[in-house]
Amino acid sequence: MASSIVEALEIIANSIPSLDGEIIPIESAVGRVVTEDYIATFDLPRFNNSAMDGYIVKVVDAGNLVTCNDIIYAGDNPQMLLSAGTAIKIMTGAPIPEGGEAIVPIENVILKGSEVLLPSGIEENHFIRMAGEDIKKGTVFLSKGETINAYTIASLASQGITHVTVTREIKVAIFGTGDELRPHFEKIEDHQLYNSNSPMFLTRSKALGCTVRFIRTSADTLQALETSIRSTLDADMIITSGGVSVGDKDFTKEAFTNLGMELLIDKIDIKPGKPTIVGKIGKTIIINLPGNPLASMVNYELFIRAILRKLSGRADYYHGTIKTTMRNDFSTRGGKYAVVLGSFDGNSFEPLKPQMPGMVSPMQKADGFILITPDIKILEAGKTVKMIPIKWEFTSLIKEDLFTS
Repeated sequence: MASSIVEALEIIANSIPSLDGEIIPIESAVGRVVTEDYIATFDLPRFNNSAMDGYIVKVVDAGNLVTCNDIIYAGDNPQMLLSAGTAIKIMTGAPIPEGGEAIVPIENVILKGSEVLLPSGIEENHFIRMAGEDIKKGTVFLSKGETINAYTIASLASQGITHVTVTREIKVAIFGTGDELRPHFEKIEDHQLYNSNSPMFLTRSKALGCTVRFIRTSADTLQALETSIRSTLDADMIITSGGVSVGDKDFTKEAFTNLGMELLIDKIDIKPGKPTIVGKIGKTIIINLPGNPLASMVNYELFIRAILRKLSGRADYYHGTIKTTMRNDFSTRGGKYAVVLGSFDGNSFEPLKPQMPGMVSPMQKADGFILITPDIKILEAGKTVKMIPIKWEFTSLIKEDLFTS
């Protein structure tokens, strides 16, 4: 019996474990997921310091003429005590001396020789960056399951951290099936086809941070398929396309079953791409996608991306949706849960036409897709829809309702 889209995503959420971790330099960690919490060992800033070039003063001296004979630079370790009736010139980032109560920017004072006329209404702590106001010692500044980006690196470096523990890279193996398929770098006969799926899965998996191994297309025999499978069982995930329907040469499911596959999902109630299988052989995740390119692509984006997030240990492994509106009217036959690819200009969503399961061209134009329920036969211009992006990651910590209904 086919699983619903929601059931399939729930099975993935509950059945796919995170991979083990490794320790790497922070400079190599962008895009990786941390496997533990990181706690600040000291305050950031480490000391009270000036947010402006100006003068450190006493609040009581507001509106008065004060003397100024000292200056503090960033990197200094001031030992002086600021007293009423005096000011100290201070540069951005320099430590606040004992007795300092507020910073007056240079442009807000009037210089009169060695004296400085201060403005009225000076507020205590004005333009002073307080120790720990950014990151407080003892607090978690990077949580388990977060994905590291370049700005995360800044937080890690600010704490003097050189290495982090992250989920190791996901190892993906890919092969296609079909006697009629040939690699894109070979010449083909009129009755043959180029294998466009395997290069697509390979490059998409690389773009999502995986280490990928490509196995040549397997012949449509049980023995050939089992040989290809055995050669890839060291991978964390095996992705195949084709041979999962009910044709005379559709042996893929049987081959995996013969090698001990535990079936998690056997068909999904989705158009296009119903003949999609998810299973396990030991710790290796098996995904058999349909042979039709567009059908396999939408199932990759909807289900394999979810599996990759789970394997990577991300806390935000759920799909996130962007609410937008239909640019034009769009008619559909209805009666099935369906995926509709479309373009997104930042304001509205426009379904691509045509988009049939065996097509290739709509995929490169798609910015995202919407999921529609069986009752929908027309989506009118201006209707609010929920788009799942393709060209960028948009995820959620909580499970959302993904359907436009």
